[in-house]
Amino acid sequence: MPGDQLFSKAEIVLKAGIGCLQYREKNAAPDQKKQRAQQLLTLCRQYNTPLIINDDLELALEIDADGVHLGQSDGSLTDARHKLGEDKILGATCHASLDLAEQAQRAGADYLAFGRFFPSTTKPNAPAAPLELIAQAKARFQRPIVVIGGIDSDNSGQVFDQGADMIAVVNSLFGTHDPSEALNRFCLPRAPLQINV
Repeated sequence: MPGDQLFSKAEIVLKAGIGCLQYREKNAAPDQKKQRAQQLLTLCRQYNTPLIINDDLELALEIDADGVHLGQSDGSLTDARHKLGEDKILGATCHASLDLAEQAQRAGADYLAFGRFFPSTTKPNAPAAPLELIAQAKARFQRPIVVIGGIDSDNSGQVFDQGADMIAVVNSLFGTHDPSEALNRFCLPRAPLQINV
């Protein structure tokens, strides 16, 4: 996505009061990624919204982002917690595994991300997770449960009904012409929205 679109859409959802913004850009050159992350951090500071960097602990540390989200192949959560300190946010991908979530909680993760629950263009090959997993995780762990993968305005109510604390969305908002209108269609009864860009 061109930078001007990225920043304008990010500002729209920040103005709307999302709970967190996660920067996820897998194929950008390091300099471009750093520049965009810094610009997003500036925007997030204006709206008092945390910025989490996806899969790049060093970038999160370098720009002093509010935290990092690590997948299973992105390094040690224990090491990340040590480097981040206790005041920064550490999120962990748990796919459809309560065992991975248990390990992440022990390693100091602040939230546990499960999914994909629905077909997803962002994570098309991720293992599918059953909706019941959300309630099981909610009952077992003392961490917020974030639900990822194909979440849109038509199915968000289902994940909240199972106990999700947050939802992470990408294409449902950033793939639209008007993210503000798309955001208004979401079923957000009580949970903040984590936006991945």
